[in-house]
Amino acid sequence: MKNHDFHKKLLSLVLPIAFQQFMLSLVGASDAIMLGMISQEALSAVSLAGQMMFVFNLFLTAFAMGTSMLAAQYWGKGDSESVAKILAFVLRTSLAVSLIFCFGTLLFPRQVMRFFTSEQSLIDGGITYLQVSAVSYLMCGISQIYLCIMKNTGHAAKSTLISSTAVVLNLGLNAILIFGLYGAPAMGIAGAALATVIARGIEMVWAVLDSRKPGRIRWNMHYFIRPDKVLLRTYWKYSLPILGNQLAWGCGFTMYSVVMGHMGSDAVAANSIANIVKNLMVCFCIGIGNGGSILVGHELGAGRLKQAREAGRNLCRLAVISGIITGLLLLAVSPLILRFAALSSQAEEYLKWMFIVCSYYLVGKSINTTTIGGIFSAGGDTRFGLICDTVTLWCVTVPLGFIAAFILKWPVLAVYFVLNLDEIVKLPVVYKHYKKYSWVKNLTQKDESQKKDSSKPIVCSKNAAIS
Repeated sequence: MKNHDFHKKLLSLVLPIAFQQFMLSLVGASDAIMLGMISQEALSAVSLAGQMMFVFNLFLTAFAMGTSMLAAQYWGKGDSESVAKILAFVLRTSLAVSLIFCFGTLLFPRQVMRFFTSEQSLIDGGITYLQVSAVSYLMCGISQIYLCIMKNTGHAAKSTLISSTAVVLNLGLNAILIFGLYGAPAMGIAGAALATVIARGIEMVWAVLDSRKPGRIRWNMHYFIRPDKVLLRTYWKYSLPILGNQLAWGCGFTMYSVVMGHMGSDAVAANSIANIVKNLMVCFCIGIGNGGSILVGHELGAGRLKQAREAGRNLCRLAVISGIITGLLLLAVSPLILRFAALSSQAEEYLKWMFIVCSYYLVGKSINTTTIGGIFSAGGDTRFGLICDTVTLWCVTVPLGFIAAFILKWPVLAVYFVLNLDEIVKLPVVYKHYKKYSWVKNLTQKDESQKKDSSKPIVCSKNAAIS
């Protein structure tokens, strides 16, 4: 693939994915801005309660990455039936996890909030948010798998349209239900949660209905009840390390919120806004990683290993450039954010210095997201990410963060600096692993002999998975 063709194809994937990620991050931003207008405690409470959705998204991200890894390669090979099988059994798994989070937050919200903070005002606000938003886990668990399949089968733009429309609706409902506009009751924290439920419900219905159109991958009851055993083994072989990686990274990241949550409401509020801005800024970098994973996966599945290797090289260059630009952009807009942030003077001072720390963090985040989450996973090289993130977080930054905060009693900003070292610490190891090229593998070839001997699927033709 020529460089011009590569960048054109990559851009067609990156832009919709990055825009979709940006729109999703806007929901968190709108919650912070609108609830911050009510009180700093409301902002902090919802931020901490939102850590449960963050942990849930770790599972969804792992399922989606495993789905993308195989679906992209099978789609590049022209095997749409296998993609339909993947949709069915991943959807079943996602629903099971969604039910656990739904009932967990509905029945045990106080226990969840006590884990993150000891301040009663934050606990009470978080309980309200968790109970109202509990059903959104089920809706999200269904819609995100459908949207993932769309991205990998040539419908990334439609996936973005559905997701972005739901986000716009969420933003509008946030304003209406939080402040009581147009005759609606002013519900505050409960309004923010209800807005999320309504928007997620519409997103789910739209995604499912769109899958019924001609040319789409459809849900199949037969594959849902009786999954393809060979494909299922292949999926979990590569997805379990991804899930372990996501949980190791995400739970470690959640520990950051636990540390900051016990350092006062000013630290919680500043950290909440810093994370929201960081998530908004990193969207294009995530788009490069996710879009690049699909592109590399298509090349690998089609057997074009040399082209896949060249694509990986181009992606790494773009990741470095994107990370630097994003970090500089954050520094440029930080004075504007500080001007409009409704924070106490102490929280505002924290936030000013947190933005400086975030600027270098974004460079490492861009590179690691593109390599570990994009290039490596496209070729099934998933164990490295599990080992790398587990060691970095649980042997370095999390222990150092707890020591700095609770034993050495360092100030808030020093602790925050330590907690944001993870993406920088692992850069040398990630680069060394990339140069081994162990990720340049065609995963579909390994199952071919077994798939030929497996029972024949119930289809009318070779394209029956698409209708």
